[in-house]
Amino acid sequence: MARLRAVSLRVTRPRLAVLATLHDHPHVDTETVIGLVRASLPTVSHQAVYDVLRALTDAGLVRRIQPAGTTARYEARVGDNHHHVVCRVCEAIADVDCAVGPAPCLDASDDRGFLIDEAEVVFWGICPACAAQRSREEQRVRKAHR
Repeated sequence: MARLRAVSLRVTRPRLAVLATLHDHPHVDTETVIGLVRASLPTVSHQAVYDVLRALTDAGLVRRIQPAGTTARYEARVGDNHHHVVCRVCEAIADVDCAVGPAPCLDASDDRGFLIDEAEVVFWGICPACAAQRSREEQRVRKAHR
């Protein structure tokens, strides 16, 4: 509640529910947020959740991320120096803390006169679950060709 008041937002049940959802389930898309919020507030509308996400993002309480080619996701972890790793197979997203340096983690070789306040780094790869599945499939193929 204090976080909402600190950014001059009224404390409402939908706002509290969305913040709690994003705290418990980082990197979820809007439809997932709606489903999870409706578990505690069954009558909340799609539009109300969209409006809350927009207000919380504009206020800096929520971060909207959208790695290339993926659906927009939301997280409540804001104001720190972290990035994301995305699975190329299942699109799972996880936080990656910046290894060294103050925000932003990277310095542009030529800032072209911009006052840079953020560097976005997205690591792409294959998550452990998808890598294990791929390995099992490759083993089945090898056995089939023997």
